[in-house]
Amino acid sequence: GDADIRLGVFGLKDDDGTALGDIDFWMSKEQFAYWKHTLLTVDVVDGRGGGFSLEAPEGRRFLIRSELIGG
Repeated sequence: GDADIRLGVFGLKDDDGTALGDIDFWMSKEQFAYWKHTLLTVDVVDGRGGGFSLEAPEGRRFLIRSELIGG
């Protein structure tokens, strides 16, 4: 919605590399204001996560790493 910013698109693949399609990655404008000077790397890993995640029913979660950029 109007309160969100589209950061990019993930190209999804299964374990053997077969393309499954694309999904948009969104963040609220409020969160983006906090993270805008940060390089975010988003991975999908095995395990249980909290909040919004892929764990149901796939047993996977998002893992986000951050690195400060600019000054």
